[in-house]
Amino acid sequence: MTPTFTVEELVVPQTIDSPDAADFVETIELRNLVEALAYGTHELEMTAVETLPFWLDPENSPRRLFGVRIDGRLVGRGFYETNVGKEGSDAVAWGAVEVLPDFRGRGIGTAIAEFIERVARDEGRDRLLVYVASPDGPGERLDAATGFGSVPRDNGEVRFLLGRGYRLEQIERASRLPLPLDDGELRAAFAGASAASGADYSVHYWTGATPERWLDDLALLYTRMSTDAPSAGLEEPEDVWTATRVSADDERQAASPRTSLTAAVEHVPTGRLVGFTVLSLPSDTARSVGQYDTLVLREHRGHRLGMLLKVANLAALHQHHPGYPSVITFNAEENRHMLQVNEDLGFVPIGYEGAWRKRLS
Repeated sequence: MTPTFTVEELVVPQTIDSPDAADFVETIELRNLVEALAYGTHELEMTAVETLPFWLDPENSPRRLFGVRIDGRLVGRGFYETNVGKEGSDAVAWGAVEVLPDFRGRGIGTAIAEFIERVARDEGRDRLLVYVASPDGPGERLDAATGFGSVPRDNGEVRFLLGRGYRLEQIERASRLPLPLDDGELRAAFAGASAASGADYSVHYWTGATPERWLDDLALLYTRMSTDAPSAGLEEPEDVWTATRVSADDERQAASPRTSLTAAVEHVPTGRLVGFTVLSLPSDTARSVGQYDTLVLREHRGHRLGMLLKVANLAALHQHHPGYPSVITFNAEENRHMLQVNEDLGFVPIGYEGAWRKRLS
């Protein structure tokens, strides 16, 4: 007999030590299992205490968390995220649905998806965006609308999304860089990128919170991440950052056991930052480092600044934080320039995810 279940909204705690944090912790454990099965590796796992800061920005990116239990066990989860107060942000929302493999095919994913879509429609959202990993498989392929990359059409998650009216807009590639790197190769790569960029550009580094002198510049770079990075037909709205928001985000991240390493490049004639990249280090050196945002402003591209930034930060990781097994990064498949930088550094693909869009109106 098919068990009955309901979709319930779960509490997002203020701290992991809160009495109401158990549900949140369980959802992160579920997410880690589903992700590991999709990518064939546990290197993408995050702990609940590492993840929580991303959920605690209600003024800019409010998130809601949902779950389904069967016999007291959490077997499916979903989340719903929006942006606040940005031009065009009232039209779009982001969502996700994850169900444990043994409980798929029972309508749990459908119930969570319908719940999230109903929330979006009730708020007047025009479109819902989701990012879903697709393991490789045999048979016919479904091409992304960009013309770069594809997913197996017969995969369960692909059939599910197509059946619900989603369109595959973009493919994101997950890539892995084995560590440690060779000292000589790092020095040579940095020297080559420095020579190509020229004297007009200078690299700066910091660990943890953003230095006050760079708050305004980093706010601009974060804002431009939402407009300059490839986003295919997703029509993602501009996400405006301010110096105040950067500082507040730094304070939230300080509660996490992870350490961030930032390399940024200054355009010396103007004294402004024009590119940056961030590595996120777990406290356990047996786990992988996350390569987070990387951006060079459009008007400063063509000077090998992407290579300069990545090599600079990898060299800082190699020198000051040795012992990690790898670095994991994600890039849009049509972002050929950044993928070439990664491949030149030794990154190899480990999996792919689709970026999907559904029109709700």
